[in-house]
Amino acid sequence: MFEYTDLFQRGVGDTTDIVQKEMYTFEDRGGRSLTLRPEGTASVVRAFVEHKLFGRPNQPTKLFYIGPMFRYERPQSGRMRQFTQFGVEALGSSDPAIDAEVIALAMTFYRQLGLKNLKLVLNSLGDPESRKAHREALIAHFKPSIHEFCKDCQNRLEKNPLRILDCKVDHDHPLMASAPSITDYLNPASHDYFEQVKAILDDMGIAYELDPTLVRGLDYYNHTTFEIMGASFGAITTLTGGGRYNGLVSELGGPETPGVGFALSIERLLLALEAEKVTSTNTERLDCFVAAIGDKAKQKTPGILYNLRRAGLSAERDYMDRKVKAQFKQADRLLAKFVIVIGDEELEKQAANVKNMATGEQQEVSISELVDYLRSNIK
Repeated sequence: MFEYTDLFQRGVGDTTDIVQKEMYTFEDRGGRSLTLRPEGTASVVRAFVEHKLFGRPNQPTKLFYIGPMFRYERPQSGRMRQFTQFGVEALGSSDPAIDAEVIALAMTFYRQLGLKNLKLVLNSLGDPESRKAHREALIAHFKPSIHEFCKDCQNRLEKNPLRILDCKVDHDHPLMASAPSITDYLNPASHDYFEQVKAILDDMGIAYELDPTLVRGLDYYNHTTFEIMGASFGAITTLTGGGRYNGLVSELGGPETPGVGFALSIERLLLALEAEKVTSTNTERLDCFVAAIGDKAKQKTPGILYNLRRAGLSAERDYMDRKVKAQFKQADRLLAKFVIVIGDEELEKQAANVKNMATGEQQEVSISELVDYLRSNIK
């Protein structure tokens, strides 16, 4: 949950709002500066370098993470000081198809949960050469009037003028709307890369909008950046964001390794589901429920349950000493496909009565053949 502070200063960028204003940073008893992680990518890349995952023969390396993150922000709907973040990272490939795959994964995730009001927004920040040309244009654009901007923007002008475009204080300043667009400074290689990403998304049938002002709030991005917007649930509508970060691995001590990924907030996901009035569509059913009648059968049930589960079947039993009728009701609530009934009479024959809950049909099956019988009858 915490890392050395330097990881985020180097990885996220010391001119970003996250590093300047939002991190929980403290010294431990050894005098080392530690920070509660505000985002996941820098930590994943640190681990990727530390454990030399770049040396594995199968590349790219595809990873995911989920866990708590911490940012000192003004709490509001969709923005909390502790939140749960899920993210994916693909490291090792500079193929535009990986960018499209990551974006498609995020879109598919939301769609399969039932969200419909989704908007994908795309931009390209280009390669270092393109970024340098754009940087010089931004400085020339903002410098004559930089005194009209907040202190943070004034400090960022020479260090990282791209961060001015991400300013929440001066976002309505007229110079913001007329600022040079990165898309006008993309060199041929960067332009071609972005065109390939868009062509693959077109081929997938994934609609998107282009937004040349989309810069994201972290310094490690280059080339493709994206955000997915959802139904409004207050001031915040961004559900997820991500993009490519080709220089981050080398910045953190590893070899030159391209990467791309996204991160999403579980809390914002829940708010979006509530805003669209999406109810749970979980129709997962239990393969079988074991109903025991009598003390001997109850003693035998745990072993049968264990063998069913070892075989990969989802199985449950009664733990509340219910009567057989109540056990069948429990099986119904769990949407069990089959109920295995075992009593003293069945035990003597080393068999069980198996009831198909959809058809009502019952069949006596040897206990030793239960797994094979269920596998052949469960669709």
